[in-house]
Amino acid sequence: MKKKLTTTIREYRMQNNMSQQELADLTGVRRETIIRLEKGAYNPSLQLAMDISHVFHTTVEELFTFTAEQEDEEKH
Repeated sequence: MKKKLTTTIREYRMQNNMSQQELADLTGVRRETIIRLEKGAYNPSLQLAMDISHVFHTTVEELFTFTAEQEDEEKH
């Protein structure tokens, strides 16, 4: 079973009136990285996950979760 990364980064950014660029600047990454994280298209390093959690004063587990994805039956 495949797992998909989901995040609550966008929600935390919105609650803190923070732009993607501001979060990128605070964590030392490019804005594109934040965009990809929010879409679940990028798995962050442990360091980046911890840096983001520190910005929002929360845990890594609150920001990132993996959810099981059903694989297409025809692929088996």
